[in-house]
Amino acid sequence: MAKTLSDIKKDLDLNLGKRLTLKANGGRRKTVERSGVLAETYPSVFVVELDQEENSLERVSYSYADVLTETVQLTFFDETHGSMAISSGQ
Repeated sequence: MAKTLSDIKKDLDLNLGKRLTLKANGGRRKTVERSGVLAETYPSVFVVELDQEENSLERVSYSYADVLTETVQLTFFDETHGSMAISSGQ
């Protein structure tokens, strides 16, 4: 799907306000899985507001390069089509 940083940013801009699940590399063979809403996109980073019941953090931010290098994998939930993954490997 997305192959450049600008493609990833455009894809995320189209999904602002949608629910998502993210899987991120937590280091030392740890994978962190969180859910929330894509809140904002900026020229270099995007912000996810996390569900408060599950997480101690309120917001996290990642760069588009994290998605490109598959350090972060995003899965958006769309009521009409089910789930849709945004990853550079597709």
